[in-house]
Amino acid sequence: MKRRALLKGAAVVGGVNLLGCRPPDHASTGDFVGPSVERGHALRSAQTIQAPGSFHKAQVLVLGGGVAGMAALRNLHAHGIDAALLELEASVGGSARGHSLGGMPCPIGAHYLPVPDAGAPHVQALLVDLGLAAFQAGRFVLTQAGEGHLCHSPQERVWHQGFWHDGLLPLADASGHTPPSTLAQVQRFAALVEVQRSTGRFVLPVFGAQIKAADAALDGMTFAQWLAQENITDTTLRQYLDYCCRDDYGAGLTTVSAWAGLHYFASRHGFATPGGVSESAGVLTWPQGNAWLVEAMAKPHIAHIHTGLLVARVSESKSGVEVDATDASGQVQRWQAPQAVLAMPLRVAARVLNNPSQALADLAKSQTYSAWVVSNLLLAESLETAHTHGGAQPAWDNVVFGTDSLGYVDASHQRIASSPNAAGPRVLTHYRALGTGAAAAKTALDSPWTHWRDAILAELEEPHPDLPRKLRHTSVTRYGHAMAVPVPGVAASARTGALAQLAANGIGPRLAYAHSDLAGYSVFEEAYTAGVLVSERVARLSKIIAKR
Repeated sequence: MKRRALLKGAAVVGGVNLLGCRPPDHASTGDFVGPSVERGHALRSAQTIQAPGSFHKAQVLVLGGGVAGMAALRNLHAHGIDAALLELEASVGGSARGHSLGGMPCPIGAHYLPVPDAGAPHVQALLVDLGLAAFQAGRFVLTQAGEGHLCHSPQERVWHQGFWHDGLLPLADASGHTPPSTLAQVQRFAALVEVQRSTGRFVLPVFGAQIKAADAALDGMTFAQWLAQENITDTTLRQYLDYCCRDDYGAGLTTVSAWAGLHYFASRHGFATPGGVSESAGVLTWPQGNAWLVEAMAKPHIAHIHTGLLVARVSESKSGVEVDATDASGQVQRWQAPQAVLAMPLRVAARVLNNPSQALADLAKSQTYSAWVVSNLLLAESLETAHTHGGAQPAWDNVVFGTDSLGYVDASHQRIASSPNAAGPRVLTHYRALGTGAAAAKTALDSPWTHWRDAILAELEEPHPDLPRKLRHTSVTRYGHAMAVPVPGVAASARTGALAQLAANGIGPRLAYAHSDLAGYSVFEEAYTAGVLVSERVARLSKIIAKR
């Protein structure tokens, strides 16, 4: 899901123009919601773990309740294995959690899932299990229930040069004219993408795939370098491609690899020229985003999910795994199992292991993460419509072109009874990827919620001048290290290098590892597939251990 100043001569705070921003016309409220920064950072302290107050056992422990951890838990239970999951937060989901604002569900993380193709059989199987899809004559199709969760139309619009355009690539000006040079570059890029698509190498998920020589070459340079090499120089097109990289990977085209930049289009997204037709089968989305999927996954296994536990120490021995976890009151629980699945980011896994190997420590240091801020805005009523402000109709995904944000989705869009112009309150979910590095993480974690509210008001004051008087509450979710970024070198590591070895062999004989970090970037398909495939190996070993 750019570098134009919103307000000429504005001051910049944390990369956001604020000077001159009109504040809300009333006393709007706000808060922080989502993952606990304090609990997460408790791992950094060198506190001595106190003696355990309780003891627990399981056949397999799953440490981490993101999508990969939930996939592992489901699959282990399907094999008849007594598995228990420990999660830091009060609910599972990782970056796919949801929230409620004004009594309305909304996402605080990932908000859609593309309809999976045959390259993602495990995700297809999940949708079948959840009643959203079925196999008819060997063909994967959505059920009536699944079709009801397809993103409603209109799906996308972009604000550019004073009005709303359909889609997210604004090629035409107010008169409907597209510069011939821009159109030629767009058509050339589309042709280049089609060449890559035709090779069949760009699959999703990439987990477990092999890298080819051509992939390695693309993985060795940034997307910006590849675009320059191919003489793709049009400003509008490059701004759009930068947006796409930040939307999917959390960093722009000067940071992500050319392999990743092309993968965005050559796998699940496609790239349609003006008047062309994308091959995309559509996206599934819900008011609470992908939290709907996680909640449905968790429901049958709730008795085996233990939340509010900070995993502080993981120790492996020849006989099994021992885990110390503290609850919210500081009480230590000691868990023991013959095996465990670490379903947490590499940087966290390296911290909690009693004696991490140098190889794991090096892998953790090599990962690049991006910081994100997700803000949910409770409005007293709908914003001005296309009829009163010109251009395309209100859509699910709404982007102001040329800014450093990713725009907003209308969390109320999927409510059948709520048209874009319906009376009553609405919730908009605004996304901002802050990029990589310590400074980006610090900005995400240290800025007050009012900073992000005011930044959104500054960004949207032109397309939505009525926003300040309609805004009632702003709930902000911060992610200092939200997702791994596929910088140059990551694809090779994920497919034949150190990450591939970690996926195949685990951290140790009794410690498996399952997380989207194995793919080098964070999307549902990668996390879910890693959780299923890694847990298959754990399940086989668990049955062998049980027979001893």
